[in-house]
Amino acid sequence: MIDRLRPLLPHRYSPFNPDAGRGNQGAYLAEISKPLFDAIVSDSMYDYLLLARGGLNSLRYESVVETVEDRIERRIADDLTLDDTERKSVIAARRGQGAFRTSLEKIERACRLTGITTPSLLKAGHIKPWRSCETAKERLDGMNGLLLTPDADHLFDRGFISFEDEGKVRISRRVDREDLRRLGFDQLVFEATGMTEAPADWRTDSFLPEQRAYLDYHRNEVFLS
Repeated sequence: MIDRLRPLLPHRYSPFNPDAGRGNQGAYLAEISKPLFDAIVSDSMYDYLLLARGGLNSLRYESVVETVEDRIERRIADDLTLDDTERKSVIAARRGQGAFRTSLEKIERACRLTGITTPSLLKAGHIKPWRSCETAKERLDGMNGLLLTPDADHLFDRGFISFEDEGKVRISRRVDREDLRRLGFDQLVFEATGMTEAPADWRTDSFLPEQRAYLDYHRNEVFLS
């Protein structure tokens, strides 16, 4: 599809890179031409008229992700190359349940931001998002996951935070520092603003080599730099 869109992209402030196809995070509210809009929505899962009217608030992050993942789940349910057990496990992994969570809990024992260890207070989420995984193995791989409290999981899932391989927390400039403080992540605010009262870098344990490839994906494709 990128070959079809490339000649229609604006020369300045393109919404995505014409070579790599990645979103251009430096272009905020980029304007696109009618031909480019038509080309994009021609293969869209959304109704053309609804998109043309601005989506009527249906294009929120959560609703888009839900729609994309619903379609992927239906394809998995119809995938005859997977046996029934694996198919159910891959679908359960979408919600952080089943074999994925069991595998993850053998690797991660606590939330890396809060230190909370009570399993019922932790969400099992993917580092490389479930929707972005290319194989069942990636979706079930415990190395492709983190146990985080709901607030921390939300920050990570939306790309407001990420992690360096050695464990240091990376904080997006797009997250409001006062909101971080309200969520209880005062140390993240101290580090992000350079305040001297920060007792130390916010750093967790280093990640395993098998986790680092997934983290590299998150830093490059999910994190809001």
